[in-house]
This record gives sequence, C-alpha cells and structure tokens, in this order.
Amino acid sequence: MAGLWRSYQRLMAKHPWKVQIITAGSLVGVGDVISQQLIERRGLANHSMQRTAKMMSIGFIFVGPVIGGWYKVLEKIVPGGSKTVAFKKMILDQAAFAPCFLGCFLSITGALNGLSVEENLAKLKRDYKDALISNYYLWPGVQIANFYFIPLHYRLAVVQVVAIIWNSYLSWKANKI
Repeated sequence: MAGLWRSYQRLMAKHPWKVQIITAGSLVGVGDVISQQLIERRGLANHSMQRTAKMMSIGFIFVGPVIGGWYKVLEKIVPGGSKTVAFKKMILDQAAFAPCFLGCFLSITGALNGLSVEENLAKLKRDYKDALISNYYLWPGVQIANFYFIPLHYRLAVVQVVAIIWNSYLSWKANKI
C-alpha cells in the first residue's frame, strides 16, 4: 500500500492535472457502481455499464477539471492555510461553489440520460433542494479539514476519496426516475 501511495505521489508530481482528473473520473465511476450495487441492489446481471461510463465521463470532463480549477481559484482569492483561512475557504466553497456545481452536475446527468429540457428542469426542481441540504450535512466539515491540513495539489484527491460515498448518493439521486 505504501508503494502504491509513493507511485501516486510521483505521478502527481509529474502530471498533477492529469492525475487529478483521472482520479476524479475513476472515483465518480466507483460511486456509481456502489450506487447500483449497494443502494439500488441491481445485482451484477442488471448493472448498467453504460450508466457507469456516463458517470465516469462526467467525472473526467466536468468534476475533475471544475473542482480542481475551483481549488486553484479559491487559493488565489483566500491564500494561506490558517484555521481562519480554512473556514473562509469553506464558507466560499459551500455558499458560492457548491450550489452552482450541484445544479450543473444534476443538469448534465439529466441531459446525458436523454431528458428533455422540461424534464430536466422538473427533475432539478424535485431533487436539487434535497441534494443541496444533504451536501451541507457532509461537506463543510470535510472541507475545513481539507483546506487546513491538505496541500493544494492533493485536495481534489482527498475530496474524491470522501466523495465515493457522496458520488454514490449523487449517482442514485441523478439517475432516479
């Protein structure tokens, strides 16, 4: 396990952006597998590989680049690593970024699932508030710790590991008919 971590660190040092995006996409896919198998109890015979591939593509194309970019912007807006700075970053993250990100994530998922604009808006009206409230139960504490203890180039990976649970929930929420 230590060797795997050292390899990850070497890759992160050489290709931080690529590694962060690959990590995010892979872990969004893991979240979907958990959602289908443990939450929805589909069983392997009824597992939708197409859905897992869609969710992974959202992770690679949207989640990884957007969250990774946000952390860089946030570091410029509120530089430093004190407890007060970590709290300010968490407030900005949860007040400004999380609501927009969540709305975009649910909308993109709906569009990839073939929903019309009207259907997607109706689904967003139905699911957004509940998902945002659930977000506030999990992420403020995680983000304070992330912003205080974790170096910038590891923050996306740390968040995505915690987000395996969150991605399972979001996958279930986003793909619920």
